[in-house]
Amino acid sequence: MSEQQKYTGGCLCGALRYEAIGEPMFAGYCYCTDCQKSSGSGFIPFIGFPAGAVRFEGASAQSRSTSARGGEAVRNFCAACHSLVFGAEAGKDDFHTIYAGTLDDPSLFHPQMAIFAASRPHWAPIPEGLAVFEGMPPEA
Repeated sequence: MSEQQKYTGGCLCGALRYEAIGEPMFAGYCYCTDCQKSSGSGFIPFIGFPAGAVRFEGASAQSRSTSARGGEAVRNFCAACHSLVFGAEAGKDDFHTIYAGTLDDPSLFHPQMAIFAASRPHWAPIPEGLAVFEGMPPEA
């Protein structure tokens, strides 16, 4: 049996860490205006994992806003340095989005899609070869 891929990372100061085991469910760039405002950038690169595949250590704080589907979007940041680290509520949601900029090994990020491209600022590029969705992609 082969060893499963391990994704590790955390915040700027190291107080909030995570480990995800296995293959991601999805990966891409979100250009929605909420991600732009929360990151101070034109997008957030994300990787989705089933909740059971991810373990967190350290204190996090949360921001909450209305999601594109009308529910609640939860973003978690380090309680000490305030770096954005992951999305969703640990222990409650079915999957988590890890923000790819927090990976210890950034080469593990392999985006497949760009979502909310309609909200993309003209100066934020979309890399070639991605599936591009004007809003949220249809659920499989």
